[in-house]
This record gives sequence, C-alpha cells and structure tokens, in this order.
Amino acid sequence: MNKYLRRGLLEIILAIILILIGYYLMQLQNNWYKPMMILGVLSFGIGFLRIIYRLIRKIDRNALLEIRKSKKEN
Repeated sequence: MNKYLRRGLLEIILAIILILIGYYLMQLQNNWYKPMMILGVLSFGIGFLRIIYRLIRKIDRNALLEIRKSKKEN
C-alpha cells in the first residue's frame, strides 16, 4: 500500500464517521449537523480522488517501465 491509497482510505473512513456524526446531530436537532455533513462529503471526495490518483500513477509507472524495457532491448 502506498501513501496515496492509505491516505485515500483514511479520508473515506473519516468521511463515513463525520456523516454518521452528522446524522446523529440531525436527530438531536442540533444545527452543527450541516457542517459535519459538508466536511464528510468533502472528505469522501478527496479520499476518492486520492485513490483514483494512485491508480493512474500505477498505470503510468507500468507504462514507463515497459517503454524503458523495450528501448533497452533495441
């Protein structure tokens, strides 16, 4: 696991926790549920983007290694 995958998963877990806290505060009719929900959604988005970035980097790295290998054989 590289740092982008690890951070992405932690962001998604944090987002789930924040959204659950937001739902709990909504049931208590506390107005702090709105910022908690917003932070949860933003955190989920950032975590998702980090995981996608990790996949793109891995594909790009594999392509570079393949190109270098083919140049070395020629």
